[in-house]
Amino acid sequence: MSIYGDRVLPRLVDVALGRGVDPIRARVAAALEGTVVEVGFGSGRNVPHYPTTVQRVVAIDPSLVGRRLAARRLAASPVPVEFAGLDGQDLPLDDASVDHALITWTLCTIPDAPRSLAEVRRVLRPGGRLHFVEHGLSSNPASARWQRRLTPFWRHVAGGCHLDRPIDELVSNAGFDLVELERYRFSRPELIGYLYEGIAEKT
Repeated sequence: MSIYGDRVLPRLVDVALGRGVDPIRARVAAALEGTVVEVGFGSGRNVPHYPTTVQRVVAIDPSLVGRRLAARRLAASPVPVEFAGLDGQDLPLDDASVDHALITWTLCTIPDAPRSLAEVRRVLRPGGRLHFVEHGLSSNPASARWQRRLTPFWRHVAGGCHLDRPIDELVSNAGFDLVELERYRFSRPELIGYLYEGIAEKT
């Protein structure tokens, strides 16, 4: 990973996805319980939103800078967090070993998103749920065309981030049943502000 991607980008993401999206984080995390795997833990912005029903979090993230940024949030949280892996495409967990999974603003950057979602499904117990919020492909055809045009450039400046991933399709194609899904424009420009928020179940 480059110096920019390893040291600078985590700090930029920590600011860009800060307090302004806390209400979304709180909604997405509200129904978590038991043992949770969080893919894309980052700087721990979700930690204050873990409900008391969560017993343990297994954190997956490649950024050591993110872990340092998370230190104060972890110190203030009653929920134990264990750092267990760097790659969301290969989770170091046993089959059917976690109750829920949490992914927030992460699938856009994972090189092989279908593989990562297959891994999440593998480690979830039957009936376990994936809770997610991601930005992705807009339902507006004009915006979607621009997202596809700009993604090759955007990936180079935003740590591999794709603007044009159809998150709902990726989740469904990984074998999950979508229990809840909202798609909406959260902010301008819509190219980076079109969100998919939902819950999907392993059956």
